Amino acid sequence: MEPNIAYIGHLIGDTARSKMLTALMSGKALTATELSAVADITPQTASSHLTKLVEGELLTVRKQGRHKYFQLRNRQVAELIEQLLNITASVSSRSVVTGPNNQRLRKSRICYDHLAGELGVELFDTLSTKGWIIELDEQVKLTEEGKVKFNHLGIDFTSFNNRRPMCKACLDWSERRSHLAGNLGAWVLQDALQRGWAKQDLDSRAIQFTSQGLTAFKKQYEF
Repeated sequence: MEPNIAYIGHLIGDTARSKMLTALMSGKALTATELSAVADITPQTASSHLTKLVEGELLTVRKQGRHKYFQLRNRQVAELIEQLLNITASVSSRSVVTGPNNQRLRKSRICYDHLAGELGVELFDTLSTKGWIIELDEQVKLTEEGKVKFNHLGIDFTSFNNRRPMCKACLDWSERRSHLAGNLGAWVLQDALQRGWAKQDLDSRAIQFTSQGLTAFKKQYEF
């Protein structure tokens, strides 16, 4: 039996469910109440939608005490949502500006677990120009020079999930150019957050760099 594309399309196609899925692209686990506010529906209605998304294996639910938290099931679901955002924008009127109107989101935001937006694209371009990553046959590879560079930055390659690509080009929703995903992309963002150079907004996907943090980030990757 062939996979039922229509079933997944129906789950994502509902307006309320699509809003909740997009909100979960922040990588955070959110409650039904929080997601109901995003979708502008009642918590009871949100619970019904969330049950369908969990049963359809697009979301996973985590329980902590009396509370339930919902997350995207995996990176593949996040990549599907990001691709749909790109496709939706591409078939819209040419007069429509791609990506979010919020300038903070356009500048730098989280795409599930890696850096997106103008800064994410700028990072990808810089790593390519420096020869630390290279695109071959539509795949992104970490070069030997890149391995030396990231080793110097303290990366532990043995800690990565071997089932996930080391590097991956992810088409940016607003910039329509590649930003860095994969194990390396996730490490870059987490490193910036752990160093205190940036933090994620509590109520959006925006990643806010301090002025000193942005300077340090660009210096580290030789922008």
